[in-house]
Amino acid sequence: MKKQRVLTGITTTGTPHLGNYVGAIRPAIEASHDTNNLAFYFLADFHALIKCHEPDLVHQSTREIAATWLALGLNTDNVVFYRQSDVPEIPELCWLLTCMAAKGLMNRAHAYKAAVAANEEAGEDPDFGVTMGLFSYPVLMAADILMFNANKVPVGKDQIQHVEMARDIAARFNHHYGEHFALPEAQVDDHVAVLQGLDGRKMSKSYNNTIPLFLDEKPLKKHINKVKTNLLEPGEPKDADDSTVFQLWQAFATPEQTAYMREQFAAGIAWGEAKKQLFELINGQLSEARERYRELMANPSHVEAVLQAGAEKARSYSTPFLRDLRSAVGIRPIK
Repeated sequence: MKKQRVLTGITTTGTPHLGNYVGAIRPAIEASHDTNNLAFYFLADFHALIKCHEPDLVHQSTREIAATWLALGLNTDNVVFYRQSDVPEIPELCWLLTCMAAKGLMNRAHAYKAAVAANEEAGEDPDFGVTMGLFSYPVLMAADILMFNANKVPVGKDQIQHVEMARDIAARFNHHYGEHFALPEAQVDDHVAVLQGLDGRKMSKSYNNTIPLFLDEKPLKKHINKVKTNLLEPGEPKDADDSTVFQLWQAFATPEQTAYMREQFAAGIAWGEAKKQLFELINGQLSEARERYRELMANPSHVEAVLQAGAEKARSYSTPFLRDLRSAVGIRPIK
């Protein structure tokens, strides 16, 4: 039976944090050991350029994210792990798809509409500060997905629209040039936790409320101690379901450990003690990977070699497929 193709991208802006780990990295690492699927995982450095114009930051983030995935046990023998910019067929496919993508469809993209709304609210021209990178971002995402004919694309709910747009563009291309693309489906796992950050809002770099994934022990403890709590005293029962500390615990704990901590909250555990146990739980799970991460960051040539091997594997799919697509649209040798 033909394997299902699954594709996941990781934008190379910023340092991976606990929210990234729980929401995307951990489930993807686990899936990398499943031989029933053909999985493609890529570092989306072209996408990073849409919102980050600091070259050193993009470069450093690429290095950190690649090392993170490898340190956490990504099975690169069983998946295709590559850097987007190492596959030149992707931007070429992006242009072919751009010529099929309706501008009206792009006008409805959430990110573009949000930028226009913010400009209008500020009294600016609706397109002030809007680059073509931001406007046509969904087409590049479609190229990422369609280049490898992914059947399933694991995404958060905010990205479902982009997968639907990829379907629309693929269907239009297929209608004009014949059946070349599988129509991808968004895969949303409602059981994957969306972590709260230090201030109780969603953990996000844009809120500056993250806990970096591979902090050393002392900084990790310091960050956990900053997690927002209420003023309930030791001995006073606490609502586990309304606590960032408990939510973080639940994301890393077994069902038995979760039940134990829920009982502790009901019994009025002190916030300091709860945070101490949370630190020990998270630190215990990440300490070995943290050491591997340090080794990989100290050996960038190894990380680069892994990415180049992944690019070669990726291009074994993309090169012949792009050749067929070029021929389909009429770009072929004159005979």
